[in-house]
Amino acid sequence: MLIIALWRLLALFFVGLAFIGAILPGIPTTIFLLSAVWASSRGWPALHDWLLAHPRFGPLIHQWQTHRAVPRRAKWIAGISMLASTLLLISSDAPIWVKYAAPITMAMVLIWLISRPERQPDTQSAQRTKAVDDWKT
Repeated sequence: MLIIALWRLLALFFVGLAFIGAILPGIPTTIFLLSAVWASSRGWPALHDWLLAHPRFGPLIHQWQTHRAVPRRAKWIAGISMLASTLLLISSDAPIWVKYAAPITMAMVLIWLISRPERQPDTQSAQRTKAVDDWKT
């Protein structure tokens, strides 16, 4: 029972961080949602199912889980957010090592993110196939 409570607490923690990330620029949302799905799958099936069925985030989570795919729009938003964060960081009073380390880290993450496929959701593909089949008949 204690283990399940810890998984649920961890899932709620990640959902909270994802919520904060959805509001504040420069804080990621996706990684925290994926972490929430992971934690909830181990101790909170109802939250897990709710996240997967969510109209906005569910298809994106499903794409990641099945194809390790990230939509092009998400890549653009991440890149612009990282650029804005870098500009704010450079103009701040942060220590010099932070002004170099953070943008380098963000650049490496962006390169990795861009390398992910941009697979369309299976439902759109199936709808296109059905439309072509309907037109042929």
